Amino acid sequence: MAPDHRPLNTEHLASVCGQNRVMHELAIATELVRQLGKLAAQHGAGRVQELTVTAGAMRGIVPEALEMAFSYAAKGTCADGAVLRLETVQPVARCRQCDTRYNPTGDSFLCPSCGQANAELVAGNDIVLASVTLEDGSPE
Repeated sequence: MAPDHRPLNTEHLASVCGQNRVMHELAIATELVRQLGKLAAQHGAGRVQELTVTAGAMRGIVPEALEMAFSYAAKGTCADGAVLRLETVQPVARCRQCDTRYNPTGDSFLCPSCGQANAELVAGNDIVLASVTLEDGSPE
């Protein structure tokens, strides 16, 4: 089911989250709708009632902008009217020097144990379709 490609009121979205953010959330919402269409078809469901998305804080998703973009992208699809729940996952880094896992703050990835800035992000950067409730009420 293809989304209804009517013009999006980007002025309101831009006022909420800044002009460059508009396409970010819309691209995420469009991909969510695509995945939901596949899931609904695989399970013979007519519509999606609810979905939970977990997103890393490092993604910088503005919840209101994602909700608006999802509502727009879902129009005329099996996800039209679905409730979107967004859960934010805080970032976790692992120091490559001493193997300490920690929560980086702001733009600082300095290890609190050894002080090195040699870390990899191990959580808090993904976007995951965590659960879906289809028309029959079965969680996926």
